[in-house]
Amino acid sequence: MAVQPSMSSQPPPPRTSTSKPSITSEPITLSNWYQHINWISTTLVIIVPIYGLFAIQYTPIHRLTLAWSLIYYFLTGFGITGGYHRLWSHRCYSARLPLRIFLAFVGAGAVQGSIRFWSSKHRAHHRWTDTHKDPYNALRGFFFSHLGWMIFKQDSRMIGRTDISDLDEDPVVVWQHKHFLETMLMAAWIFPMCVAGLLWGDWWGGLVYAGIMRACFVQQATFCVNSLAHYIGDQVFDDRRTPRDHWITALVTLGEGYHNFHHEFPSDYRNAISWHQYDPTKWFIYLLSKTTLASNLKRFRHNEIEKGRLQQQQKAVDIARSKLDWGTPLADLPVISWEEFQAEVEGGAALTSIAGVIHDVSAFVEEHPGGRALIKSALGKDATAVFNGGVYMHSNAAHNLLSTMRIGVLRGGQEVESWKLEASAKSKADGLMGDLRQRMTVTKDEAGAAEAA
Repeated sequence: MAVQPSMSSQPPPPRTSTSKPSITSEPITLSNWYQHINWISTTLVIIVPIYGLFAIQYTPIHRLTLAWSLIYYFLTGFGITGGYHRLWSHRCYSARLPLRIFLAFVGAGAVQGSIRFWSSKHRAHHRWTDTHKDPYNALRGFFFSHLGWMIFKQDSRMIGRTDISDLDEDPVVVWQHKHFLETMLMAAWIFPMCVAGLLWGDWWGGLVYAGIMRACFVQQATFCVNSLAHYIGDQVFDDRRTPRDHWITALVTLGEGYHNFHHEFPSDYRNAISWHQYDPTKWFIYLLSKTTLASNLKRFRHNEIEKGRLQQQQKAVDIARSKLDWGTPLADLPVISWEEFQAEVEGGAALTSIAGVIHDVSAFVEEHPGGRALIKSALGKDATAVFNGGVYMHSNAAHNLLSTMRIGVLRGGQEVESWKLEASAKSKADGLMGDLRQRMTVTKDEAGAAEAA
């Protein structure tokens, strides 16, 4: 089932009156369905594999051909994951010319387009993830992100633009793009067929198993990065977009399954950062760095990676916390004076004051682990010291339970503050009375002077 595109994505740019309308703007009908099909892509990812499935019914498999098919599967798979993806799309490391030529050749054998084509689409996917400018937008449904974006034509004017000037400066990329058809035919079908044919005489088996079916499996594995990696797994570092981490996707895609990490830290040559996570592409790149073929392996700062992990964990904690009863927030409680508090208790309410907050413990008197007498002795009093170690140092659970019993905040904070207020008021009253008495007292000298007058 397709998911509606994100509401936050910007609307597509308006067409100019001179631009020719794309077939994609028209609904698919019985009369025009064939015009909506991208026949080149459909032939390479659907029709040829279907022919391969038909051919294997009449093609016995040689065990050396099977072994060669598995070996070439991993080589061409690495051409995509370690070459097209981590080297050229994200520049996660640097590769010398012999390695770049090898990766360009085996990458072409995966039958997924040229380096230039593949990388430009992938960079657009990262820049415009989950929007209408994303060429394989996961919000348009699993089928679209897996196969639909290749089978059906897309209006190229709607796909987000990216900078690929660095690719145009790489002679290997330029040559492979210019001669991709010949390179693909050689790397995908002719070369694996010749290996099996020349070495152990299995020409047709080499073409069917090491060529056609091997390419089909590499294609479907790679496509899972666009589809499966956006649907199953955990969002360990960010949940604002669809990419997810899952070991199953990693197994299928030669280590590309830790996709949430990858979208957050795309320039890191690793997809998996823990020792136990499956990422053969990372291991192969690391081994190559121990030779002269690969260098400048990029790793994102561990501190920033852990920040992202911790922030996502905090989000999960906040969501879980919001589902629990933590009592009425202090800011929402009424302010009650000590006198009002005392009056409520004298009226029969089971109230106690702890840390400046008045709690109604009436429903807990019978359940109090310390007995009714102890909790009743705190009614109408400031029980802060009693609760916090004066009689018993209550547990964290007791504090949490107490928070659900709040009914008000004591004006002045605690009972001692009320005493201060009373003492202050009494002191002021005594001062006023003393001053008044002093003013009303007549000295002997003043009395004598009055009589003389």
